[in-house]
Amino acid sequence: QVQLVEPGGGLVQTGGSLTLSCVASGSINRFNVMGWYRQAPGKERDFVASITRGYHIMYADSVKGRFTIERDSIENVVYLHMNSLKPEDTAVYYCNAEEYPDNDYWGQGTQVTVSS
Repeated sequence: QVQLVEPGGGLVQTGGSLTLSCVASGSINRFNVMGWYRQAPGKERDFVASITRGYHIMYADSVKGRFTIERDSIENVVYLHMNSLKPEDTAVYYCNAEEYPDNDYWGQGTQVTVSS
């Protein structure tokens, strides 16, 4: 049973920084892709960033230049370093892991609130 736990959310002021962690139960090398999504109140869940086992990285346009995704295969953790935070970044952030051929895992989500 795969578990993804996401400590690290919280309240931060506009322009501040926050780092989210996604801690996996077991090796993250089993996953083809790991990533972060977010869901603001009343909106759909949106893609934020992803990193493949081969370290190919993608970002949503809205976070490029501000967010950095990092993968630590020794500690089995994926981080999302968030800088220059804006009120529109306020959302519940979810960790996601994809395992070949079609297994898809989600964390429970962590709230990030950016005050103006």
